[in-house]
Amino acid sequence: MNYIFQPCPTFGISEHPFATWQGTFNDEEIQKIVEYAQAQNAGDGRIGGDVCDPEYRRSQVSWIPFNNDTAWIFDRLAWVTRNLNGQFYRFDLYGFCEPIQFTVYDESMEGHYEWHQDSGTGHKDAPRKLSVVVQLSDPSEYEGGELELMTSKEPTQVLKQKGLAAAFPSYILHRVTPVTKGTRRTLVIWTSGPAFR
Repeated sequence: MNYIFQPCPTFGISEHPFATWQGTFNDEEIQKIVEYAQAQNAGDGRIGGDVCDPEYRRSQVSWIPFNNDTAWIFDRLAWVTRNLNGQFYRFDLYGFCEPIQFTVYDESMEGHYEWHQDSGTGHKDAPRKLSVVVQLSDPSEYEGGELELMTSKEPTQVLKQKGLAAAFPSYILHRVTPVTKGTRRTLVIWTSGPAFR
């Protein structure tokens, strides 16, 4: 799969550990996304694509492919990603080389994901460079489930807000703390490009 970007706009602002974009999707759009994703086959979240370790990662994952029904989702994520990249990172990006990950962290399994990097490639010549996480659940729907990034001595928590996208370099350590009540749903997409130099 290849979703190629137009060149990113450049606003000349220095790199940030992470950046956010409010209102990526509205409530009606989020409902459509959740319904579509829940109709796909789900499985246990894995580490590095093939290792299942429930002590390290507990979540349910399904994949949203690029097709006529989902093109609008990719288009929106591309718009947000291009703007955040142009404003805060200015990475050399090709676009999306992987489907969108729909992830569910539920209290029944104390859903969580320990500290990790989003290393890997969507294509043999295109490493992941910028990760984007979109919150699909309202903060009132769950407790715990904090997205934390290790950007200094202490972790930084990303604001909990439905529809909020958080973008950060894929090499930054991050985690999702255990969900103690309710359910946290997110979209995750990785933006690929030529190797860092």
